[in-house]
Amino acid sequence: MKRLPFRTARKVHSVVFLLPFLIGFLLFFATPVIQLFVYSFNEVGVGETGGIKLDFVGVDNYVSLFQDEVSTQNQQYLRVFTDENTRILLNGPIVVIFSLLSAIIVNVKFKGQGVARVIFFLPIITGLPVVQNLITVTTGSDIMDSAVGSYFISGPVMELIMEYTFLPAGVADFIGGLAENIFNLISNCGVQTLIFLAGLQSINGALYEVAKIEGCNAYETFWKITLPMLTNIIVFAVVYTFVDLFLSSSISDEIYTYAFRRNDIGMGSA
Repeated sequence: MKRLPFRTARKVHSVVFLLPFLIGFLLFFATPVIQLFVYSFNEVGVGETGGIKLDFVGVDNYVSLFQDEVSTQNQQYLRVFTDENTRILLNGPIVVIFSLLSAIIVNVKFKGQGVARVIFFLPIITGLPVVQNLITVTTGSDIMDSAVGSYFISGPVMELIMEYTFLPAGVADFIGGLAENIFNLISNCGVQTLIFLAGLQSINGALYEVAKIEGCNAYETFWKITLPMLTNIIVFAVVYTFVDLFLSSSISDEIYTYAFRRNDIGMGSA
C-alpha cells in the first residue's frame, strides 16, 4: 500500500484531529447562529397550526432598537448600554495584561512552586465570590471592598499617586478604580492565566539560552522572544476575555429579557 506524502498526511491528520470540534460546531453552534441572524430580520411569532412563524421586516428590528430602545428616549437602557460597553472595552485589555503578568510570575521556577500555584489558583477554581462571602460572614462586614476603597480612593495611596507621578486626576481615578475592583479583576483572570501559562511552557527553552549567551537582558528577552511567541495565545485570550465580559454584563440579561420575557425574539436577536 502506497504511503501518503508527508504534507498530505499532515492535512489528513489535522482534519481527523479537528473532526470532533467540527461536528459539534455544525450540530450545536452553527445552526443557532444562523437562526439568530434570520430571526433578527423577522418578526417571530407562533403560526396558526403551531411552530414558528416568520414575517420578514428587513432591518426594522435594528432601526427600532437604536431609535426607541438605545436612545435618549430611554435613558435607563441607554445608560446600561453605554456603561457596560465602556466597561468591557476598558477592562478587556486590563484583564489580558494582568493575566499575562500573573502567568509570568507563576511560571518562575523556585522552591515550592507547586504550592504557590495551588494557592494562587484555588480561589479562582472554587470561585472568588465564595471566598468573599466567607470572609464577609466570618467578619460581619465586607472588609475587603471597604479596606481597598479607603486606601486607594480616599486614602494615602491615592495621595502619593497624585503627588509623585504627576498623572492627571482622571488617570489617577482610573487606577484607583482598578485597585478598588482588584478582587473582581482577579476572578476574571483565571482561565486566561492558565492559557498564558500553557503558552509560556510551550516556548522552546533554547531560545532563552541563546538570548542569554548573546547578552540580552530580561527586558529584551520578553519583548523579542516571549511576547512574539505568545502572539496567537494573546489573540485567543483577548477574544475569550471580551466574550466572557459580555456574557457577564447586564446587556446579556437585557437580551434574555427582550427575547423571552417580552416575547420579542426578533428584537432580542437583533
